[in-house]
Amino acid sequence: MAKKGLGKGLGAIFGEDVVKENKEETEKKAKAKAEAKAAEEMDEKGRILMLKLDLVQPNKEQPRKTFDEEKINELAESIKNYGVLQPLLVQKNDSFYEIIAGERRWRAAKAAGLKEVPAVLKEYSKQEAMEISLIENVQRAEEALGYRQLIDEFGLTQEEIAVRVAKSRTVITNTMRLLKLDEQIQNMLVQGVITSGHARALLSLEDTQMQLKAAKEILDKKLSVRETERLVKRLQKEASGEKNEEKKKDETLALIYQDLEDRMKSVMGTKVSIHNKDKNKGRIEIEYYSEAELERIVEMIESIG
Repeated sequence: MAKKGLGKGLGAIFGEDVVKENKEETEKKAKAKAEAKAAEEMDEKGRILMLKLDLVQPNKEQPRKTFDEEKINELAESIKNYGVLQPLLVQKNDSFYEIIAGERRWRAAKAAGLKEVPAVLKEYSKQEAMEISLIENVQRAEEALGYRQLIDEFGLTQEEIAVRVAKSRTVITNTMRLLKLDEQIQNMLVQGVITSGHARALLSLEDTQMQLKAAKEILDKKLSVRETERLVKRLQKEASGEKNEEKKKDETLALIYQDLEDRMKSVMGTKVSIHNKDKNKGRIEIEYYSEAELERIVEMIESIG
């Protein structure tokens, strides 16, 4: 009876609504605490966690090395308004959480001034982590380097890579062809100075100096991909014309030396060969087939003096 009276006394003093509100608040806190504990216990099953930004770090092995600061800032503005809509994918690495996918979101969250980000915790092998990173939106040249590493380090074929990153074998092959470009042009592609369309057009130029010449013209004149393709065809035609001109010169020079050899042969009475290193230097080779013939050739040379 005393307890019942006390309950009525509290209700009378604070009001029934206040007592009910406090009870609900206590229950909410207890529930939140229980959920937090459950999340901690279930995080390895892929549950979304809120991680402090200073406990998250990029994956040093991931293919993407460069990020467009302007686009990062644009995403940061969006995050300020709506938050991080898609969680990062991370794995535990000592006392830190290593990013498997979502470094761009992590950078933008930092720029937006956030203290924590949503993340899904998983465990992956080094190969799996790289495959997932390649599925993310990376630049073509970096993507090609990632495929090369999967082949060299893990022995995967292009067909196996295609299955793992959900792309066709043709896409993998064409992307890896970009590694044939001069390194300076690969860097331009990574930095977004030229597009993958420009880069594919430049692949038709086998000479690296011609590639760089074309790349400079693309930048100077702000050429589109179609204009770049026309530029490449023009350069190929010019190169072909220069080769034909060189070939004609070589053929003309060969005829001149052939005539000189024939004239010396008629004078010496034996085979004479001219070996030219360039137009100003070379050597003359006179053949003999007996001791008597050697004596005759020496006498002939001496008579010239």
